[in-house]
Amino acid sequence: MNHFCIYTNTHKDRDLLITEKLRSFLTLHGERCMVKTSPEDEIHQDVDCILVLGGDGTMLQAARDVMERKGVALLGINLGTLGYLTEVEPENMEKAMLRLLDGDYELESRMMLNGIIRNPEGGREEGWALNDIVISKADGKQVLQFTVSVNGRMLNRYLADGIIVTTPTGSTGYNLSAGGPIAEPGARLLILTPICPHTINQRSIILAPEDEIVIDIPLGREGQVQHAAASFDGCIMPMQTGDSIRIVKSEKTTDFIKLSKAGFLEVLRKKMSDN
Repeated sequence: MNHFCIYTNTHKDRDLLITEKLRSFLTLHGERCMVKTSPEDEIHQDVDCILVLGGDGTMLQAARDVMERKGVALLGINLGTLGYLTEVEPENMEKAMLRLLDGDYELESRMMLNGIIRNPEGGREEGWALNDIVISKADGKQVLQFTVSVNGRMLNRYLADGIIVTTPTGSTGYNLSAGGPIAEPGARLLILTPICPHTINQRSIILAPEDEIVIDIPLGREGQVQHAAASFDGCIMPMQTGDSIRIVKSEKTTDFIKLSKAGFLEVLRKKMSDN
């Protein structure tokens, strides 16, 4: 690593005390370091390591900001709660930095999702997600009716609050809260989890990474137009009756820096027992 960017969530580090401590540490060790504290701050082109100060949401935002760049890796310093995506706790920050500077780390490539929304008029919108793509009702009132097809064959019709399509990285997020399974982050697979389905026999489904998922929004009850929303790691795109979204594994990936020698299950047990 030659050029660092400290990517700070200022709601988590309001006085920038941890940010300045980290910047000073890196500078004293002769490293180049920039600080990003607002959306307007651009990440320098030669940055190859993003040190994220915040929680999982900040990690997802940082991943979106650099997803078009090759050779950039992320390391999260947890200022949130559970912090499944953030590996380093603040009290261990300097020790972790020394290991990073010594080259004592591994890179772990995480798969991402690509989603394309199409409407009957031929319009299209495209987005990417490291965690998940969530299709949900937009008005907060009636449940959503939709159909899911896999590889051109209809899988199921759903009546639910929505559905989550998640990567293994995102399996510990909304998917977990909705009762979906946890997957090892380095795995290559897709998970479909309905949100509050209105039947008792609908469960999560694990699919191959090569599978193509299409979700269609038909007319609702009594022929009413349904309004939905597609969330790409929190970035919202509107949908309505007649629209469809195609979701596949993206060619883009996100590199995480792994310092811990502990396995995923050990880390997971610690995260769950600490909270």
